[in-house]
Parts: sequence; structure tokens; C-alpha cells
Amino acid sequence: MQLLPPVSEPAPQGRPGLRDPLAELALLGTALVAVGVVVPPPSVFVVAVLAGAAVALGMVAVAAADPADGRALEVTILPGIMAGGAILAGRLVPTGLALVPVVTVAALLLVAAMAVERRIRRRVHGPTGGDRSTVRALALVAAALAFAGIAAGIPGALVEPAGAGDPVSPMPADAVTLLALADAAVAALLGFRLAVLRGGSSRDAAVAASSYALVIAIAAVALRAMAIPRLLGPALLVLVLYLWDTYRASPRPVRRDLRSLWEIGLLLLVGIVVVAWNLLNRA
Repeated sequence: MQLLPPVSEPAPQGRPGLRDPLAELALLGTALVAVGVVVPPPSVFVVAVLAGAAVALGMVAVAAADPADGRALEVTILPGIMAGGAILAGRLVPTGLALVPVVTVAALLLVAAMAVERRIRRRVHGPTGGDRSTVRALALVAAALAFAGIAAGIPGALVEPAGAGDPVSPMPADAVTLLALADAAVAALLGFRLAVLRGGSSRDAAVAASSYALVIAIAAVALRAMAIPRLLGPALLVLVLYLWDTYRASPRPVRRDLRSLWEIGLLLLVGIVVVAWNLLNRA
């Protein structure tokens, strides 16, 4: 009996997306958010920073593993801030089943941030107008989460509405400083990402980031001195960030270096005035 020659079976084709490193990173980020939202302050700040750094490093690893991806480190900023901000903002929700939709929304936002950044990395001719709009919208959402979570984690940063004629107790100086520095750090990172997205060099983006940090730090101190109640303060900070980004995105003159230095000097002067006003209110 003649044996038929063995027929080689075609190798099974892998299903695309089955082992997507970005999906695995999103699951890891979601797990970090789910664990971090139950951590009490002040440890929650450390957990949020570490989780954001872990997501950012994960984005670097994903880019290194994919030859189609670029190596721009600024694309790690938005997912990192989104993860850390979601952890901080989660402290505003009581522990329990109410955290389930919070973590779900945070996971969707994290996936959206990762996906748009990977899409931008793979653009041969740079980001499109739609990419810029999406990143800007997600950056404002990340800022809202971070600003609200930072205020919630610092005692006295969120002002409770007082009765008629009741004075609002001032924050300690170290708490005000922590609030300003934390908000400024978030604004600087997001400002750097938005500046690079507009096509600026790393040097120009660094100068722009310093202006974002100064504006938000000044606004944070001023809004707390005005005793803006509850989450209205962080919401106004997001509005300030949006307005400053709109201003920075407007057409710049030829001597933009001198103008940037002039802007930073003016912001420093305004910051001194706001700090002095805050100190006088304590007297």
C-alpha cells in the first residue's frame, strides 16, 4: 500500500490584538488605579506618582517593542498623568460599589490616552489636527482629575461652604505651598506635551512648560485665598489652563524668545503679588 506523502499544515495565523502590549499595559494601569483609589492620604500621593511613572515607563517599553513606533518620550506624559490623576480623584468617591464606575471610566480614559499617543507615534508626517484636538481634550480631563485629587488630598484645600458671616479658616503656609507645587508640576508636564504637539522644539517646549507651571501655581494660590468652595476651585484651574494653552497656541511674533522671557518675568511678578496678598489675609 502506497503511503500518501505527509501534508504540511499551514501554521496558524495569530489573531491581531490577542497579545497587544498596549492592551496589557492598559490592564496594568487599570489595576493600579483600582488599588490606588483605596489608599488613604498622604500615602495616596506616593502611590499616584508611582503608578503614573509605571504607566509612563510601560509606554516606553511598548514603543521599544514595536518597530513602527517612535521613541518620543513626551508621548508618555498624558497616560501617566491620567493614571495618577484618576487615583487622586478617586478619593472623592466613598469606598464601596461607587468606585466600580469610577475605575471603569478611568480605564476608558487611560485606553484613549494610550491609543491616541500610539497613533501619533506612528504618523509619518506628524500629528493631524484631529490628533491635536483629542490630546488637548484628554489633557484637560487629566488636569481636572489631578487638580481635584490634589485638592482632596491636602487638608483644607477644598473649601467647605461657610454660613453667612462665618470666616473661612486659612490654610497653613506649607499646605498652600504643597498645593501650588503639585498643581504646577501637573501643569508643567501637560504644558510640555501640548507645546511639543504644536511642533515646537524641546527647548521651546521647556520654556512653555515653565509658563504653564507659573500660571497654574499663581491661580491655585489665588483661588484658595478667595475661598472658592469645593470643586469649583479645581474646575476654574482647568479653565485657566485652557485659556493659557489657547493663548500659547495663538500665532507668535518673530521675537518669540524675548516675548517668552517677558511673559515669565510678568508671571513671577504677579506670583509675588498673589503670595503677598495671601500672607496679608492671614494677618
